[in-house]
Amino acid sequence: MDPKQPEEDEVMDQFMDKFQTQKYKGAFNEDNWQEEFEKIPMFMKKAPDEIDPEKAPDLACLQSMLFDNDRSPEEQAKSYKEEGNDYFKEKNYKKAIVAYTEGIKKSCKDAELNAVLYTNRAAAQFYLGNYRSSLNDAIAARKQKSDHLKAVIRGALCYMEIKNYSEALKWCDEGLQISPTEKKLLEMRTKADKLHRAAERDARKLRQTEKKKQAQNDSLLRAIKERGIKLLEQSSKDDDDEEETVGTLHNGISRSENVTGAQVFLDENGRLHWPVLFFYPEHSQTDFISAFQEDSRFIDHLNEMFSQDLPPWDTERKYVAHNLEIFFEDEMSQSFYQVDPDKTLLQVLQHSRFCVKAGTPSFLIFAKQSPFCKKYFSDKKLHRICCYVKVL
Repeated sequence: MDPKQPEEDEVMDQFMDKFQTQKYKGAFNEDNWQEEFEKIPMFMKKAPDEIDPEKAPDLACLQSMLFDNDRSPEEQAKSYKEEGNDYFKEKNYKKAIVAYTEGIKKSCKDAELNAVLYTNRAAAQFYLGNYRSSLNDAIAARKQKSDHLKAVIRGALCYMEIKNYSEALKWCDEGLQISPTEKKLLEMRTKADKLHRAAERDARKLRQTEKKKQAQNDSLLRAIKERGIKLLEQSSKDDDDEEETVGTLHNGISRSENVTGAQVFLDENGRLHWPVLFFYPEHSQTDFISAFQEDSRFIDHLNEMFSQDLPPWDTERKYVAHNLEIFFEDEMSQSFYQVDPDKTLLQVLQHSRFCVKAGTPSFLIFAKQSPFCKKYFSDKKLHRICCYVKVL
């Protein structure tokens, strides 16, 4: 028997007695054991966003081992891929993208690994709704490995999302050459083909509608030109400057749709119907005629508007058809011209100084010889010439 044995046994007994009476300070207990387990790398469910070497030296050590620059680019790229996969499983797609990007930056010689990194990043981008970026990664993955099936599927999905069904079909067909029984590609191809046919059909209808609309537009412009009616359009050079032109009908006519909700049209009998505005400066009021037929006389409209129910703003009851005067303004010469109520709209529009502005002819209406009318035009004499002439 070893003479030292009794001494060692005595020391051990003393240690055990002390251990029983004095608990280990860092021991787990019922309240904190889960929290403490989370601090151990092996049992962590989620890695911290930032690793402080002083607070978590074990994690810092592991990170250094994983991404040690002394390791080969392939090993480092693989480590970043695995880190990205972990983030991806947690649905932390932004961090997954960062990890995959770091792996791609290693420029390793393993084409298969690079293809996986690009494809995985494409998946993360896809789930963030970045379909263009996802597609670019799918294309990059196929440059690394042309028959990488997951990259083909991801690219086809991206084309579906951006509604480029022809390219989606192309990628599906290429993928089915790699794997003819791939269920995702078969289902996607069926859907893409259906949507592609529908899109082509809609495009044909749109082209036909546009063609018909353009033909009507051309006929309308031709009718306006044949009548010698001038359109006043905004100059494209300067918004404040206006130029007299019978140029594009789109700019001169359909712009009125934004103002009044109506625009000039040509009926089946070849007659023009214009949206027309009447202004009553004395009362700051307006009237709108949505379709003033060009052969109709002004007096006919005035009789219809003022023969029975007089407007509520006419408290003096002076706005009756036979007591009204009509004028149009020539902005080019800063002059006013009086309109004969017995003339038709077409006759007035053909006047040498009349220009249709924004597709809507407009006229000023006053009570005949009213003090306001006299004052309105006398004030204008200071900076413009007033010409009261009958339309010929």
